[in-house]
Amino acid sequence: MGKVFILIAHLTINGNLLTDYGGKPFVININEAAKQNDTFRTALWTGTHLQLTLMSLNSGEDIGLEIHPNVDQFLRIEQGQGIVQMGKSKNNLNFRRRVYDDSAIFIPAGTWHNLTNTGNIPLKLYSIYAPPNHPFGTVHATKRDAIAAEEGYHNMNRR
Repeated sequence: MGKVFILIAHLTINGNLLTDYGGKPFVININEAAKQNDTFRTALWTGTHLQLTLMSLNSGEDIGLEIHPNVDQFLRIEQGQGIVQMGKSKNNLNFRRRVYDDSAIFIPAGTWHNLTNTGNIPLKLYSIYAPPNHPFGTVHATKRDAIAAEEGYHNMNRR
């Protein structure tokens, strides 16, 4: 039987604890929050129909080629530069754009996509999923943590 590990992190921005505030009214300076976040992914607000995560990609790091069959996704770059690629198949990412501070990226459900940091500083961004794509309270300190957690999550759902 598989094990599930829950990581409780005490991340703060300007002294405010960063936790998943989903289900409650919430206001935050998203630019400041994204720039100060140092985790690969932290769910900041998970509701019934929407989820907000903060992300930070190190120089040369990518999100990882993925598809969300039933989830639309919005990414906003707050700091850094990168390349976003999208396409209808993972072997044909025919949409490719450079992205910078203030870029908004819309990813329709069922679209293969990846985002790579091409700069020399961490790429800071936030992501909005509709409906939510990660479990409430998700914190992945690194991409490796995210991969391990997602494999465990998907394996548990296959039983």
